[in-house]
Amino acid sequence: MTKKIVIISILLTVLNILIYSQVTEAEKTLRTLHADTTQGWKTGGVLALNLAQTSLTNWAAGGQNSFALNGIFSVFANLKKGKSAWDNSLDLGYGLLKQGNDSRAMKTDDKIDFLSKYGREAFKNFYYSALFNFKTQMAPGYKYPDVTNKISDFLAPAYAILAIGLDYKPNAYFSAFIAPATGKFTFVSNKPLSDAGAFGVTPGKKSMSEIGGYLRTIYTKNDFKNEFLKNVSFTSKMDLFSNYIENPQNIVVNWENMIAFKVNKYISANFNTDLIYDDKIKVPFDKNGDGTIATGEAVGSKIQFKEIFGVGFSYNFK
Repeated sequence: MTKKIVIISILLTVLNILIYSQVTEAEKTLRTLHADTTQGWKTGGVLALNLAQTSLTNWAAGGQNSFALNGIFSVFANLKKGKSAWDNSLDLGYGLLKQGNDSRAMKTDDKIDFLSKYGREAFKNFYYSALFNFKTQMAPGYKYPDVTNKISDFLAPAYAILAIGLDYKPNAYFSAFIAPATGKFTFVSNKPLSDAGAFGVTPGKKSMSEIGGYLRTIYTKNDFKNEFLKNVSFTSKMDLFSNYIENPQNIVVNWENMIAFKVNKYISANFNTDLIYDDKIKVPFDKNGDGTIATGEAVGSKIQFKEIFGVGFSYNFK
């Protein structure tokens, strides 16, 4: 798994260097900020649904019937007034997989991500800014096939960030928000999970607060001139947080990459990755050395990695 993560990370880095990055044709409307942005509100969004299905009847080679659904809903509302800029976005994602004769559907994706950032122009390419970010999920999570014991839930965990700093915007594609004064809050509303000290909270407590430094970068490009890349868009977002009080060297990393290949007005292919490292989140180690977890599993901090590829329906709206 580690080798796979390294290979994919290298490929994504090379892609960043070659095409200097971007998320979907949808992001063309959704994320691009122009230097000559008109005053007032700009709004828009995207809805995307990806489906995958396999049906086998008397198939000698073996296999299982399966059905997968993955959905993305993303909207934004940005206000530009004089030297002030207020950006707001909401990203939702949800995915399900049903396999074989099991009547239960397994969750493959689940996210709620709200961001609001207000900035006042300080000097060329720099804005004094304040940011609020809230992330959680919609439904319970399980370690399948066990669907009795929840390992996550709505507001368990939930993360909130309040930050004040400088936002660097040298062009319409790139933004780097640097905040030396940042509060990061973790919530675990589910009692059994909070009693177990899940997601870094003190056992029995339902929240945890941290003070530190924060960096958020985003690069989006979807207007390539090259004929080979003109229907390709790519967005790369990275969040870094360092706790000043406890183990500041253990930087929390959240890195998302979203690539889209537009086939026509309504059909697109999407490739998304999400890499997370947080030393306070403990996951099982592979004690057997063969990809399985032994009885009495040990837990520790590990890199978390998710990859989703899909082809399906997409629609942009204003």
